[in-house]
Amino acid sequence: MSDYTAEAAACLQTLQTWYNWQTGLWNTMGWWNAANALETIIDYSSLNSTQQYYPVIANCFNKLKGTNFIRPWYDDEGWWALAWVKAYDLTGIADYLTMAQSIFDDIAKGWDDSACGGVWWQKPNHYKSAIANELFFMLAARLYLRTTTATYLQWVQKAAQWFLGCGLINAQTLINDGLGGNCQNNGQTTWTYNQGVILGALVDSFKCASTSTGGSLLGTDGSDYLARAQSIADAAITQLVDQQGILAEPCEAHGNCDGNQSLFKGIFMRNLAYLYQTLNENASATGMYDHYQQFIVKNADSLWANNRTSDYKFGLRWSGPVDSADASRQTSALHCFNAATPFSD
Repeated sequence: MSDYTAEAAACLQTLQTWYNWQTGLWNTMGWWNAANALETIIDYSSLNSTQQYYPVIANCFNKLKGTNFIRPWYDDEGWWALAWVKAYDLTGIADYLTMAQSIFDDIAKGWDDSACGGVWWQKPNHYKSAIANELFFMLAARLYLRTTTATYLQWVQKAAQWFLGCGLINAQTLINDGLGGNCQNNGQTTWTYNQGVILGALVDSFKCASTSTGGSLLGTDGSDYLARAQSIADAAITQLVDQQGILAEPCEAHGNCDGNQSLFKGIFMRNLAYLYQTLNENASATGMYDHYQQFIVKNADSLWANNRTSDYKFGLRWSGPVDSADASRQTSALHCFNAATPFSD
């Protein structure tokens, strides 16, 4: 295996060449994407017990907090809320958690039982997307785990029941983009990030169920959540790959991925690593989930060997070659190197 810690450090240093201290965002990437760039920095800082990038976290918050991170799209809000939960975990700064709770309150207003159920994707009410609901599901669970507030746990129960029963998970155990006007799976693209975010939501729901209060309200010990997460993860790592067995976005086959889709794979890898860690901590025997570790390492190795420029920029296709570089592609790569960091030599 490689020194993934060093590879992550090199990737992050290059990512920061796009950082704009005046705006608090990263040049060449969009608003929600920046929340993921921030989260990669938080993850890197946590994994390596470093405060080197704390000023970046603080600058993002101080430059942008005037917006309260409220947007016309509920999924955009969810990304930022989750980043601030992690920032709170890392630093202990209560303002970060308070902001996440405020964002949650706004997203909760987007839940509509009268039209298929679930959270709308956009304001005014438009489209029931998988991603908006996955993020809301995960955020409810993470806020409960940090506050033990019963309202969040009630939302976990409601969101879990809705998501697992609404038909978004198809016959191949992959998640399509959203629901059509008939409240049925619309059969649209099975983006990798939709397979990833639900893994994190299900892991956090397992953790909620593992608490005494959580288990009694949810009516489960959480093992069914982990089993469902495994089935989705197994489907993704066998079906959403290229000929080399490397994670690939469906749009890569046509060469038309946009600046949002170029980030999706890293989000999957972050959540796959979280699932692996949790499964390993609760395993009855060693080696039961090594295929997840092997997949993470294989992707990180391919990124470094086949998709890297001399100045540590990374492109879209993790099997290579480098097509172009921007902060979105770089963030995706950093998610992958962070996921592999625990497996460094």
